[in-house]
Amino acid sequence: MIELIVLDVDGTLTDGGITYTNSGDEIKTFNVADGLAIATWTKRMGKKAAIITGRTSKIVEQRGKDLAITHLHQGIKDKYAVLEEIIKKEGLSWNQVAAIGDDLNDYKMLKKVGLSFVPASGSKYVKDIANIVCEASGGHGAVREMIEYIVKEDGLEEEFIRVWL
Repeated sequence: MIELIVLDVDGTLTDGGITYTNSGDEIKTFNVADGLAIATWTKRMGKKAAIITGRTSKIVEQRGKDLAITHLHQGIKDKYAVLEEIIKKEGLSWNQVAAIGDDLNDYKMLKKVGLSFVPASGSKYVKDIANIVCEASGGHGAVREMIEYIVKEDGLEEEFIRVWL
């Protein structure tokens, strides 16, 4: 059973685009359906979630707080090493972890977790090693698709739906 989901940001929770305003502020767009699924997973079902991303952004910090992300790690070069520490801290096995990522910096982590996902817009190289290639692209419901797949496979669909009734 999956107890922890691990999320990349750019190209996974977003479409990979980064917009800068004239004043130098960064803008990212997140998918509301992804957010509702993550919030259901964390806030309503009591499961754990981690964001491990190579970039650093105040926007991601705010999104992590909004969605009750248990572990938020930004500016990470070695996502695998950070995830290994999270797994030890949580007392989990690799098989209890699902992760979604879209590019080469996610490769090692995706290859090791119990269940790996790549958005439709992800790199061919990570698609080749992933358990599931999502129909949705990054920032357009791929994370929602991942969570719905997990709750179905783990027999938690009724709980996932019921928490909102």
